[in-house]
Amino acid sequence: MITLTDVTKQYGTDTRIGPVTTRIKAGGITALIGPNGAGKSTVLTMIGRLLDLDEGRIEVAGHDISRTPSRTVATILSVLRQENHFITRLTVRQLVGFGRFPHSQGRLTTVDEEHISDAIDFLDLTALEHRYLDQLSGGQRQRAYVAMVLAQDTEYVLLDEPLNNLDMQHSVQMMRQLRRAADELGRTVVIVLHDINFAARYADWIIAMNDGEITEAGPPEQILTDSTLTRIFHTPVQVIAGPDGPLAVYY
Repeated sequence: MITLTDVTKQYGTDTRIGPVTTRIKAGGITALIGPNGAGKSTVLTMIGRLLDLDEGRIEVAGHDISRTPSRTVATILSVLRQENHFITRLTVRQLVGFGRFPHSQGRLTTVDEEHISDAIDFLDLTALEHRYLDQLSGGQRQRAYVAMVLAQDTEYVLLDEPLNNLDMQHSVQMMRQLRRAADELGRTVVIVLHDINFAARYADWIIAMNDGEITEAGPPEQILTDSTLTRIFHTPVQVIAGPDGPLAVYY
């Protein structure tokens, strides 16, 4: 379980995230949604200890992430930020190999190589593993980054807008693969999403944020109502019945 207790982050004098108090159950997919600037990415990066919190406490699987050694944290959770700045002349396999660093410290073993191969296969990248990153499409490159995170072999996987700049096909493929990671590999996936329909279709739990605070939390069927989504996104939203569940219409 991930537990946040009175977590706050202050930016300057007029922007504040929190206090945020919530629990994210182990297993499945939890989606963080809300308008731009709501604080979703800030909360995710604080959970992943890429950003220090000013107040409060975050625990992941019982570990206080502010006090736990970095090497231990890296075996518990992995995180993918929106912006990734790897050298483009890395191959897919070399990139995914970085995910094993907490275990190998740069000296890959046979077990590490097996994890790398498993992650590459899982994301359908086998035919591309020796291609350089700058030879890939945006969708292929994004899958390679997610493979790197999965290769780290942590129970908790944090992803900040992994669908950014992906077309419809690759967005669907990515969400299906993350659903498989939760169901087949037993990972706990926490993901920042802009598209409420992807959250409704693939997430088990949705947390909505506004103005730095959590305003709604619940299963998709609870969040997917006209009044709730209109309140969250500050624009008229109508929920209709779709072939696989409710759909939000907001264009």
